[in-house]
Amino acid sequence: MSSLSSCWYVYILRCADGTLYTGVTTDTERRTNEHNQSNRLGAKYTRVRRPVSLVYRESCDSRSDACKREAQIKALPRAAKLKLFQSACGQ
Repeated sequence: MSSLSSCWYVYILRCADGTLYTGVTTDTERRTNEHNQSNRLGAKYTRVRRPVSLVYRESCDSRSDACKREAQIKALPRAAKLKLFQSACGQ
């Protein structure tokens, strides 16, 4: 496996209605564009909440690790998610 495909990210998007969406990808820029522009590739949840913006990303060593971290983040209450990406931005 090449080093380009071995880096996975768990990410959080802020939707236009203020809700948060968490997912995993190998390319956060491409995935954010898909959420904003594609009716086929974007998640159903984000399609009706556009535009979305990337507010957090965290690198993981494998897809498995990214999916485990995604599940951990999804289980957090909203306030903890906000604190997670605010602390990453130094706010």
